[in-house]
Amino acid sequence: MNKLDKESVIGISALLVHAANIDEIYSDHERDLIKSFIKSYLKEDNENDILKKAEDIEHNSNQLLNYTNIIKQNSMDIKKDIIEHLWKVIISDNSVDQYEANLMRRICGLIYFPDKECGEIKLKLLKSK
Repeated sequence: MNKLDKESVIGISALLVHAANIDEIYSDHERDLIKSFIKSYLKEDNENDILKKAEDIEHNSNQLLNYTNIIKQNSMDIKKDIIEHLWKVIISDNSVDQYEANLMRRICGLIYFPDKECGEIKLKLLKSK
């Protein structure tokens, strides 16, 4: 899998924070899942610092879906990995509300990721819980 640069990881982490916040409950478990995403791409960086930057971006940005442009330019493997991390954050509380499902549909549309594959990732993660 090719790697993402630091700015891309921060932007995508902001999207993950956004996904975590949609249900208005931002849990420690969701934070840990986002840190695990950060660590998977930026091993030598402090994931707490990166998460803080991502949270600031998410808090101050109503243009969050602009970060989908970063994702769109990457390989299908990276897109799949990001979609998987988004679903992990969303289903970490064992429920998917309409806003979360809508966010995933919008992101998949914006990054040209197949709905069918997105659904398969979600089902696989739900079964593994």
